[in-house]
Amino acid sequence: MDFNLISLVLLTLLSGCIAGILAGLLGVGGGIVVVPLLYYVLNYLNYDQSIIMHVAVGSSLLIIVPTSIRSAIQHRKRGSFDQNVFKKWIPPLILGTIIGAFFAVYATFEVLTSIFASIATLVAIEMFLNHKIKKSKILPSKILIQIFPIFIGLVSVMMGIGGGSLSVPILNYSGMEMRKAVGTSAAFGTVIAIPGSIGFIIGGLGKTLLPPLSIGYVNLIAFGLIVPATLLTVPIGVNLAHRISQNKLRKLFGLFLGVTAIKMFTDVI
Repeated sequence: MDFNLISLVLLTLLSGCIAGILAGLLGVGGGIVVVPLLYYVLNYLNYDQSIIMHVAVGSSLLIIVPTSIRSAIQHRKRGSFDQNVFKKWIPPLILGTIIGAFFAVYATFEVLTSIFASIATLVAIEMFLNHKIKKSKILPSKILIQIFPIFIGLVSVMMGIGGGSLSVPILNYSGMEMRKAVGTSAAFGTVIAIPGSIGFIIGGLGKTLLPPLSIGYVNLIAFGLIVPATLLTVPIGVNLAHRISQNKLRKLFGLFLGVTAIKMFTDVI
């Protein structure tokens, strides 16, 4: 077997384990962890720079599909799901996702990497500050409520994330109880990830220099290894979360994202 393929398999499996543990420890969505890890793996294995960010984002979106479905089902069973908001947000979310996927697959490495690095920097700062969101007594206008999901879908698909880091604070600030905001946002991940991953598959068809077992910009090795690895290691992270200071962990993760963002910015330059 090709040494590069063996390395890809082992490093991808390790990335899935790390992503699962971090998700359990910090409650963060998989995409914000999986994308930089896959970026590092593909970069380390010297895959062409023009495709590594596209493959990382596209693969992350497909990985999100089963995990977000599983999470949404669990939240719905517990009653932490707002069906009315979910139905209203589906059309604009899909619209934003389609627009975002179109721009993402045709974006250069520099543009796509800069977008992820910029948002990762903001998330890193939030992790360090650890601000708690307060509910607003004034609900956003209907126009803003229609614009928000378009923006969330567009940005999320370009970053390879499920959108929870954007939709949870918006829903909570709009007056939705935090548990329902988290549960409803989990379902949004499916709405974003399915059309998003399809867009990256179509957009990457015929591209050369892709990793083995890739369909377009989606790598099946990453999907086949990271999904089970995260499901198995999330409980480890949850158990560790009760033993380690959450504040210190958030800052460490913020440092990881900050360093990743700097690395991405330097790669772009």
